[in-house]
Amino acid sequence: MNPEPRSDRCLGVVATPGYPELAGALRRVLEIAPSHGFSVLLDGELARVAPAGTLQFDTASVSDLFMLATLGGDGTLLRGARLAGPAGVPVLGVNMGRLGFLTAVSLDRLPEALEALNAGRHVIEERMALEVSVEAAPPDAYYALNDAVVHKGGFARTALFRVLVNGEEAGRYAADGVIVATPTGSTAYSLSAGGPILEPSVRALVVTPICPHTLAARSLVVPGDARVVVEVLGPSDEFMLTLDGQVGRRLKPGQQIAARRARSPVRLVRLPGQSFYETLQRKLTRLEPGESGSL
Repeated sequence: MNPEPRSDRCLGVVATPGYPELAGALRRVLEIAPSHGFSVLLDGELARVAPAGTLQFDTASVSDLFMLATLGGDGTLLRGARLAGPAGVPVLGVNMGRLGFLTAVSLDRLPEALEALNAGRHVIEERMALEVSVEAAPPDAYYALNDAVVHKGGFARTALFRVLVNGEEAGRYAADGVIVATPTGSTAYSLSAGGPILEPSVRALVVTPICPHTLAARSLVVPGDARVVVEVLGPSDEFMLTLDGQVGRRLKPGQQIAARRARSPVRLVRLPGQSFYETLQRKLTRLEPGESGSL
């Protein structure tokens, strides 16, 4: 069972410090939220751009939040999801980027969004997340909304990867890497690598090779409760595990990573009128150069 957030209406805020409009956006949130019944706590990383005297929260107290708002683009939301997801805290994505596929509202619609939240005119959409472990002593564990990617570094040459599903070998790929993606992540890196699009409510995982050496290598869709293992066989000495394109660590040849559905999903806040298929059409028909992201 997912833990329930506290009911004291405390809104946590995380943001990407690099946005030039961030200081003004934070002031706006701090002005608007109290009039809609929310107190505000900021992520500690925002201390240098926050107004003096603003209260903050740390990672240990995330479960005390009523909701977490992310100011930025989809990358900021992914970081917020890894923070709030394991604690069962809903995430409201506030877009300060160009398009934003996961974010729910633009900054200028924040008052409208907070009013809708106050009145209960919103939906909590549960998105499957990944629990990823690395064979080590002791094993390292990670949480991701989009994907886990095992890939080579160094020189531009292919490497060999072995994939197992529930202990049974499902394939060996001579490729640049292997992506294990959730339905949300199926429209991100996996899609760019030739993988299929999964509707977010589908309970499945997608395994997609990156630039495979043979045209016969294709994505594999497996049940959502499957345990997917990716083993690095070599020959390169430089391999990486990357989570959501943001968090990473080095791997050694012969090491395995295991990915499976996380016990706690990411709980995204959605407002009336928002549709996966409408957003999908925007992504596929009006995507600008340099934009990517999950839906």
